[in-house]
Amino acid sequence: MVSWICLIAAGLLEIGWPVGLKMAQQGRMVPGIVIAVFFMTASGLCLYVAQREIPMGTAYAVWTGLGAAGTFVTGVLLYGDPATALRLLGVALILAGVVTLKLAH
Repeated sequence: MVSWICLIAAGLLEIGWPVGLKMAQQGRMVPGIVIAVFFMTASGLCLYVAQREIPMGTAYAVWTGLGAAGTFVTGVLLYGDPATALRLLGVALILAGVVTLKLAH
């Protein structure tokens, strides 16, 4: 159970580094890069711990899936990214894959 908590944390932390890179692009270069590097490191460490018990392929897919879906939602809510029906369907399919991998474990 601890491994799955670490994996979910890794996926959620994965959201932070694209936000940091976006901040850097918007004129807040140093804080944005510091934030990106912090979240990359924290996310990677949580993934490292999770992979002790969760198969690598499952862990990686869940990690990237949660990060991608979370980054999508963050982009829509904070940066005005489009939320078209097809984009929403794509994120729903990613999340369905993450849930399927968890159930299959």
